[in-house]
Amino acid sequence: RAVILVNGGSPRTLLVGARTADGVKLVAIEEGAAIFEIDGKRQRLVLGEQTVSMGGGGAASAVTLTADGRGQFIAYGSVNGAAMRFIVDTGATFVALGTADAARAGIDYRKGEPGATMTANGVIRAWRVPGATVRLGDLTLHQVDVSVTETSMPVALLGMSFLNRVEMKRDGDTMTLKKRY
Repeated sequence: RAVILVNGGSPRTLLVGARTADGVKLVAIEEGAAIFEIDGKRQRLVLGEQTVSMGGGGAASAVTLTADGRGQFIAYGSVNGAAMRFIVDTGATFVALGTADAARAGIDYRKGEPGATMTANGVIRAWRVPGATVRLGDLTLHQVDVSVTETSMPVALLGMSFLNRVEMKRDGDTMTLKKRY
């Protein structure tokens, strides 16, 4: 069983195989995650994930996030099919990954353009690598530039190389990202 919130409603307990009145079905439970069927599509949600709704496919694809207790927007998605935990960061020029996340995503960062990036801990080496596929829910963007830092990062940054290609709308503690092109 899983305790879920659907579209900001009250918490409810859902047994495997059960469906809510909103049409959300709990398909399976894994360690630290649950598989749901939402609008006929399967979605794997990690424990504590902040995604609260997903739009339909095509150019109108959208995902809505809820701010955590610190006001940060955390999103779960993937880079080149490898699961990632992102923090929305409008101050980051690119989607930024550490070397371990880049390796999981099959990104050979040493073939990228070397450079440097400013972090809270100072300037570090980084490589700009074009061509990644970044996905959040039903929102998928191709040919996204990523920056890979030579150090590990506790979370990937969902930077402007992704965010510039979506419409961002904030309303209180929710943010909706809608695909533009």
